Amino acid sequence: MAGGGWLARWPVIRQLRGQDGRGAAARSARTDALRPRVEEADSVARSVCPYCAVGCGQLVYVKDGAVTQIEGDPDSPISRGRLCPKGSASKQLVTHAGRQTTVLYRRPYGTEWEPLDLGTAMDMIADRVARTRRDTWQQEYEGKVVRRTLGIAGLGGATLDNEENYLMKKLYTALGAVQVENQARI
Repeated sequence: MAGGGWLARWPVIRQLRGQDGRGAAARSARTDALRPRVEEADSVARSVCPYCAVGCGQLVYVKDGAVTQIEGDPDSPISRGRLCPKGSASKQLVTHAGRQTTVLYRRPYGTEWEPLDLGTAMDMIADRVARTRRDTWQQEYEGKVVRRTLGIAGLGGATLDNEENYLMKKLYTALGAVQVENQARI
């Protein structure tokens, strides 16, 4: 066909080429003023999505110390720039207004949560871990040296990356815990 064939006559192609005068009709001042959220970022950090064990690469865009956008990293050999719906929404992990940012504690037999400072909470956890290990320690079992505690167990989550899971396993093993599992394997 003359004139570039049927494809050249397709309205979308004509509009994109600006050949039919309707291209401007599809634009507005507001559209022209829109800019990508990543355009004004002060810095970009490479990261790994925290939701599962796949390890999709992410680009985290930051402006004035705040996360402004999270996108898939096209250089990631795992995900090649793609993110699942959870990974695409991971910006909410750090920016959502409903995100819990303080330690809450409910006393034994209590019915209400109360705020607690982080240092006090960490001391309470350390004291309880040390007491539980001491009270449940088994040096021997049925005549065999076992050096373990059955009073402490660990369950990792899919939001932990490989390095965090490695450190958790090392910690629990050092404490003598033998019941260590990860949700990704269950």
